[in-house]
Amino acid sequence: MSRELILALNPRMQFTRIAVYRMNTTVFLKKINHKPEELEGFKSFADQAPMRAKIILDELKSNDIQMDDITVVIGRGGLLKPVRSGVYKVNEQMCEHLSGNEYGDDVVNLGGLLSQTLASELSNAQAYIADPVVVDELDDIARITGRPEYKKKSIFHALDHKTSARKFAQSIYKKYEDLNLIVAHLGGGISIGAHKKGKVIDSNQAYDGDGPFSPIRSGSLPIGDVIRECYSGKYTQDEMLSKQTGKGGLFAHFNTYSGYDVCKMRDAGDQKAAEVLSAMAYQVAKSIGAMYPVFGGEDVDGIIITGGMAKDEHFVREIKERVEKIAPVSIQPGAEVLGALSDYGNMILRKETEILEY
Repeated sequence: MSRELILALNPRMQFTRIAVYRMNTTVFLKKINHKPEELEGFKSFADQAPMRAKIILDELKSNDIQMDDITVVIGRGGLLKPVRSGVYKVNEQMCEHLSGNEYGDDVVNLGGLLSQTLASELSNAQAYIADPVVVDELDDIARITGRPEYKKKSIFHALDHKTSARKFAQSIYKKYEDLNLIVAHLGGGISIGAHKKGKVIDSNQAYDGDGPFSPIRSGSLPIGDVIRECYSGKYTQDEMLSKQTGKGGLFAHFNTYSGYDVCKMRDAGDQKAAEVLSAMAYQVAKSIGAMYPVFGGEDVDGIIITGGMAKDEHFVREIKERVEKIAPVSIQPGAEVLGALSDYGNMILRKETEILEY
């Protein structure tokens, strides 16, 4: 068995998930929680990279991971210029764009930055990202809006979408590139994409909160009311942006980032929690239905519901009941980010994937 190890990284707002793999075997798995006081002094997510990297290195060393055997460090891809799907070696320009928030400040930017920081501390490692959130395969017609100065952007959970779609295709003994699928990722943000023969030709602009509201995003809002509030003098630009993404959705209603906590409130008889969760499921179902015409009359082979919120059977059932006439519904609870990254890591080691330059 090869001694080479893969270190996979999934940074989130209040924690960092890490895993070490040898081929397809998990050697080490850890969720590193970050206390609010550890994070509050940083102006941007990118500024957290040295602190989080040190904690990760300490965890690896204290658990007797052979550091010299780590040859691939691979993280989630962040907010970058539009790119095609695949594996990218982290380079200087990528780090500049991520650390300078060239295309936005989000915790996903830490994926590439942590990969680079950690690889620089390891003697035999190279840093990579895979399927960043800016994978762009949109049809041209999907980019046009009612204002010529505004173009729709492709910002969605590309890694989870692609991984879930390929897993579904494998389960029915077909190729992803031969199928028409609608994938709904239900996490802190919600993204819903139309996958036509291996390309995501349309999706909601999830990062900006477009589409259904989610645990932390407000979703599509009455735009007139938003514009008037922008000019009310009550809020700064940053405050308005945080109301849309970061402090919207379930957080705005219940002051918690955890969809799981709100589901527990519903199960305990909280009527408001039940109503708001039903409204979120309703909006998810509407967005899934809105993707059906994108296929131009072709049949949809399956609807895939994935992500953390897909673990809640009640919530998923409310979605499924509204969309199952479109196509069979497959539930893939949780987001297999680390597993997906390890798959790409193994392809890197086996030289089975092209290494793209950013």
